[in-house]
Amino acid sequence: MIIDQSTTQQGDMSLTLRHAKDRGQVDFGWLKSAHSFSFGNYHDPKHMGFGNLRVINDDLVEGGKGFGQHPHKNAEIFSYVLGGALEHKDSLGNGSVVSAGGVQYMSAGSGVTHSEFNPSSTDEMRFLQVWLLPATQNTKPAYDTIDLTNDDKSGKLKLFISRDGCEGSMTTQADASVYAATLEGGQVISTNLRAGRKGWVQVADGSLNVNGIPLSKGDGLGIDGNGSLTFDQGKTAEILFFDLAQ
Repeated sequence: MIIDQSTTQQGDMSLTLRHAKDRGQVDFGWLKSAHSFSFGNYHDPKHMGFGNLRVINDDLVEGGKGFGQHPHKNAEIFSYVLGGALEHKDSLGNGSVVSAGGVQYMSAGSGVTHSEFNPSSTDEMRFLQVWLLPATQNTKPAYDTIDLTNDDKSGKLKLFISRDGCEGSMTTQADASVYAATLEGGQVISTNLRAGRKGWVQVADGSLNVNGIPLSKGDGLGIDGNGSLTFDQGKTAEILFFDLAQ
C-alpha cells in the first residue's frame, strides 16, 4: 500500500524515503555538504528533523580546511568519518585525530567550543555530522572517540552510541541508540523496532534494500511504528541505523 510517492505502509510501520537528490546542497568550495534536514541557509519546514534526530550533514572537506572554533550547547554531536581524517580540538582540552572507520562524539551540554579540521594538506576528508537532541538540558560537557573495525560491522549492526553505554558503546545524553553496519552480497541483517520508537536508516555508501525498499548512497529512510526490519541485497553498503525517541 503506497500512501504517497515516498511513503510505504507495511503492517504497523510507515516507511518514508528521503532521496539523496532532494537534500539541501551547499558548496563553499572548500566544503561541499548535503543536508538531510534543515541546517544553516537550507530551510525546509517539511524536514526539520526526525524524532530527536536533528541534523545529518554529509560533508566533504578540502585538504587543510575545516570549521574554526565555534560554540555548541545542548546538542549531542558525533562525526562518523568515511574518508581521510578529522582533527578535533575543544575548550575542555580534548584533542584527537579520527581516521576513516572512527567516530568522535561530543556532548555539548551546558556549553563548549570546538574546531574540526582536515589535517591533510592534500587529501579530501568525508564525514557524516550528526546532531541528536538531549533528553536533559545543561549537563556536563563530555567527549569520546571509538574506532570501528570492518569485522565490527560486517553483516551486523554494531552499537556505538547509546544512553547507557552498553556493549562498549559511547554514552550519550540523547534517548537514542546508533548502530553502524556494512552489507555485501548475501549478508542479511534483521532487527525489530519497538512500539513507541522511531527509526532512521542513513546510507553512507553503496546500496541495499530495507524491507524490499531500494536505497542508495545518501538516501535516508524514516520509520514510524513498530515491526521487523530486514537489510539485504547490499552492494558495498555502509549504513547508520538510529533507534530514536518519538
